[in-house]
Amino acid sequence: MARPEQVLVLEPQHELRFRGEAGAKADPGPFTDVVTATLKLTNPTDRSVCFKVKTTAPRRYCVRPNSGVIDSGSSINVSVMLQPFDYDPNEKSKHKFMVQSLLAPYDMADMEGVWKEAKPEELMDSKLRCTFEMPLENDKTTEHSALPKSTSSSLDDGEVKKIMEECKRLQMEVQRLREENKQIREDDGLRRRKVISGSAAHSTTITATRDEGLSTRVLALCVLLFVIGVLIGKLAM
Repeated sequence: MARPEQVLVLEPQHELRFRGEAGAKADPGPFTDVVTATLKLTNPTDRSVCFKVKTTAPRRYCVRPNSGVIDSGSSINVSVMLQPFDYDPNEKSKHKFMVQSLLAPYDMADMEGVWKEAKPEELMDSKLRCTFEMPLENDKTTEHSALPKSTSSSLDDGEVKKIMEECKRLQMEVQRLREENKQIREDDGLRRRKVISGSAAHSTTITATRDEGLSTRVLALCVLLFVIGVLIGKLAM
C-alpha cells in the first residue's frame, strides 16, 4: 500500500543549502565553523502532527529540534547545523535529509510510543538533498569594509592598536582617580566625626587641604578626558 502524501509544508521543499564563510588568511577554509540552515515545517491541517528529522550523515549534522509535535495551523523552525570539516570542491555532496511525520492520535500521551505503534501506511515522509556553496566575493571584504575608508587608509594596524591601548590605559587611570576621590570623601567623613567641635582652626586647615587635593584630581581627570576625546576624534576623522 502506498504511503499517504506529506501533510506538512516544508520550506525549502527539496534542498538544504549550506553557504561557507570566508576564512581568515591563516584559516582559509569556508567550512571551518558551524554553518546553519533553517528548515521551516508548517502544519496546515486540523490535526496535530508528529515529526522526526533524519539524515544519512548523523555525525556531520546537529539538528534542533530533531522531533516533536506541531499543532494545527502552527509552524516550527528546525536548525540544521553542519559541523566543521575539510571542504573539497571536487567532492559532490551525497548527504540527504528525511522529514518523517504522522497524524498524532487524539489521546496521545507518549510520543515515542506513538512512533513505535505506528503502522507503515500511516507514515509520511519528504526527502531533501544537501548542497555546499562557496562564500560570495563580497563576503570576503565585509571585515575590511567595517572600518571607515579614511581610517583604514590613514592608520595601519599597529597605529590603531597603540591608540586603543592608550585609550584603555587612560580609562583605567580615570577609574583609579575616581576610586581615590571616593576614598578621600570617605576618609574626610571619618575625620569630621572625630574633629572636636571647639577646634575651629584645626577644622579649617583640614578642609582647605581636602579642597586642594580634590581640585588637583578634578583637573587631572579633565585633562585625561580631553586626551581621550582627541584620540577618539583621530579615529573618527
